[in-house]
Amino acid sequence: MVRWEPGTPERLQRAALELFATRGFEETTAAEIAQSVGLTERTFFRHFADKREALFHGQELFVRAFVAGVEAASPTASPIEVVAAALASAAEFFPDERRSHSRVRQSVIGRNPALQEREVHKMASLAAALADAFRARGVADPAATLAAESGVTVFAVAFVQWLREGEERSLGEIATEVLGELRALTSAV
Repeated sequence: MVRWEPGTPERLQRAALELFATRGFEETTAAEIAQSVGLTERTFFRHFADKREALFHGQELFVRAFVAGVEAASPTASPIEVVAAALASAAEFFPDERRSHSRVRQSVIGRNPALQEREVHKMASLAAALADAFRARGVADPAATLAAESGVTVFAVAFVQWLREGEERSLGEIATEVLGELRALTSAV
């Protein structure tokens, strides 16, 4: 067994995704994931609380990408303009090279109700962090919560489109388009 090598969490994540995609999430054990990269089950659990977390590790970086966009937005920006800044910042977290990996990951999540539940929790945590960032900018509720939830919804719709086979537009382009649809929808009211 390999004692220590840099990038252990990333190697375990790649192995987990590959095994989940080929064998199924339920059918794959933490021990098998670890063994596939020459490590022990104990090493796996040093890095992840359970095998689900191998798919969701790094969520704090995902949230941070959104919040960074909120923080970098002009102080005079309207809440919807801040949403646009957050979406643009988050899109940088998903370059086109990551699309194939994201497709596989989403297909694994889509086949398992427990993983779908964890994904919903991830998005709820993102919305809460965004709402806090809006409040820190001085946006009062309910506007802060509405802006945050709207941003998460736009991201989710754009992400599904970005993952479609044959899609070539960047996530940023798609998110801008979807946000435009939301703006058109709300301006009609």
